[in-house]
Amino acid sequence: MAGLFITGTKDKATKEIFYSIVVDATPTISILQNPIGYLQGINSQRSELLRSELNIVTFKDLLEHFPYRHIDRTRVDKIASIQPNQDYAYVSGKLLQLEIMGSGRSRRLVGLLKDDTGLLELVWFQGIAWVQKAIHVGNTYLVFGKPGFFMGKAQIAHPDIENFSRHQAGGKQSLEPIYPSTEKLKARGLTGAGFAKYSSELLQKLTEKDIPENIPGDILKQYKLISRFDAYRQIHFPVSEKMYQQALRRLKFEELFYGQLRMQLIKMRRHRFSKGFIFSVVGNLFNEFYNHHLPFTLTQAQKKVIKELRQDTASGRQMNRLLQGDVGSGKTMVAFMGMLLAADNNFQSVIMAPTEVLASQHFESIRSYITHLPLQIALLTGSTPAKERKKILAGCAGGTIHILIGTHAVIEKKVIFKNLGFAVVDEQHKFGVAQRAMLWAKNEIPPHVLVMTATPIPRTLALTAYGDLDYSVMDELPPGRKPITTMHYNEAARPRVMDFVRAEISKGRQAYFIYPLIEESSKLDYENLYKGYEEVKAFFPEPRYWISMVHGKQPALQKEVNMKRFISGDTQIMVSTTVIEVGVNVPNASVMVIESAEKFGLSQLHQLRGRVGRGSDQSYCILLTGRKLGNDAYERMKIMVATGNGFEIAEKDLEMRGPGEIEGTRQSGAVQFKLASLVNDKAALEAARASVENILSTDPELENPGHIMIKNYLQQQKAKTKWSKVG
Repeated sequence: MAGLFITGTKDKATKEIFYSIVVDATPTISILQNPIGYLQGINSQRSELLRSELNIVTFKDLLEHFPYRHIDRTRVDKIASIQPNQDYAYVSGKLLQLEIMGSGRSRRLVGLLKDDTGLLELVWFQGIAWVQKAIHVGNTYLVFGKPGFFMGKAQIAHPDIENFSRHQAGGKQSLEPIYPSTEKLKARGLTGAGFAKYSSELLQKLTEKDIPENIPGDILKQYKLISRFDAYRQIHFPVSEKMYQQALRRLKFEELFYGQLRMQLIKMRRHRFSKGFIFSVVGNLFNEFYNHHLPFTLTQAQKKVIKELRQDTASGRQMNRLLQGDVGSGKTMVAFMGMLLAADNNFQSVIMAPTEVLASQHFESIRSYITHLPLQIALLTGSTPAKERKKILAGCAGGTIHILIGTHAVIEKKVIFKNLGFAVVDEQHKFGVAQRAMLWAKNEIPPHVLVMTATPIPRTLALTAYGDLDYSVMDELPPGRKPITTMHYNEAARPRVMDFVRAEISKGRQAYFIYPLIEESSKLDYENLYKGYEEVKAFFPEPRYWISMVHGKQPALQKEVNMKRFISGDTQIMVSTTVIEVGVNVPNASVMVIESAEKFGLSQLHQLRGRVGRGSDQSYCILLTGRKLGNDAYERMKIMVATGNGFEIAEKDLEMRGPGEIEGTRQSGAVQFKLASLVNDKAALEAARASVENILSTDPELENPGHIMIKNYLQQQKAKTKWSKVG
């Protein structure tokens, strides 16, 4: 299931801004608002089960409980033809036996179904009492389910089953819908096929008036979309596969159209109404640094984003911009230039980073930038000593600290700014919505916000997931950086890999050895880490070589000491878990060995690889895997070796596994797509976006007669949409 993340302003303000365009009228009561218990055959017990299991409360919820497949009732499989790799089997036969077998946890109900070609075993582990009452030996049944094989015998666990004679009398409908269900519902007779009875009854009650059109006719005609009423009928009970595909295409477009519309309206209203501090001058601090102290030449991408920041902060409206940049593209420098603009206009700045390691890295970088500037900066984290913390809090409140850098400690209530005007949220997906929103309360007028992420997101997905933010992308690396050479070896090549690392260290370079960390089995992971540490020591014995080890379970002080030893060059090798995924900048480190690389996703492999290649020397990333790799793991290694472009990798990642990680980082405010997929429906997404932009460019208030249906639909959805607080 795909999702759409609405970001922008605070809850109440967002609703007021968004719905200010909607006609203030009492919506007409629709039959679709009727409680599900009003449908014949659904008693109070079933109503409660439908609510608790699938959140089906009203007729509308049932109408939008879409089938996940249809089976052709005219094509019944023979039992002998069932194959292990089949998605589903649809067979008919006589039930020869039905008996309970096993005891305790292995207790199960086993039936035997026979047709003229063979036998099929039917197994139930739950709902046994209900099944025993519902089906009887000697009767002929139609059975549907995912087949498997046990001890060489075909078997279906928890099949959908119905009486064959009832099926024969069921009418002319050949494509039968199969709906998502749960074990509890199946135990009460609401199987995947059982939902069809209720959906059919509901659709018979509905007219076109109950499912009014909500997309203008010119758009329907342009994209050859069927009507909304027909789409709902055909997606449940299609007369043909062609009509089903047309219904699916129409309803997907509708989801994407309204998702884009909601975010574009929020963005448009925020631009119009959200008051922001005006950075009216580009002053001495900015010009002095830019003209005399830049440590490297800015890329064109960096210059473009700095110009966008300048325009945003001078506009009089609050900036809310997403800066997406590949690892090493120089996002921190861009953020710092924004802070100089703030300081030139007598405003303070803050950076909030997800880890102490990353916060410390930002602090060290920015401290090196301001050597020749009259600015004070401070680092505030959970481990800041009480005496130092008190001094920092006083400096923020008094205005003597111009830039505060830290973890979530910077949003605590005790942290009060004299005049906060510019806030940077780094790796924003690692903070909760409420945490990010706390930054907004640090001044009477919310500060300008720059949201940064180093996780490359394909443009199509980024514009959808963060469509209400202004969007900047940096896909250039600073000059002098050489592409990282990536190699893949299996465990058999370990001695050869170690020889290569040894040769690099002999040139004065340093190396990382990274081990996977899976939280669910952290004890095992740390055992593997220590085992790996000992193995690395065996290849690189002391005192000729010195090794640092860092992991998440270490006390903060020990972790910091070990990290600093590596950064300063006291140790040549860093053995670590993925705690160093972001935030470690050691230009002298030229080799990264990723152990058990098959356990990492593409995005994380790319992030880890970005820890090397930060100096002018040629750098290497070595992916070490087991000898046997699955197809997906092999494909990931192949992609990593082939390209270092984070955006290409993100596209491949999206193709391979969908937008799971990106969507999974969202804490709230998701408007869920029931049908559309951000991965598979890119063409429909682009078409929907183009249609929305065309409408709003000429009719931003949706006042044209042809757009009243849109306004009416938004009014109906007013109380049903959840909004997040801040991007």
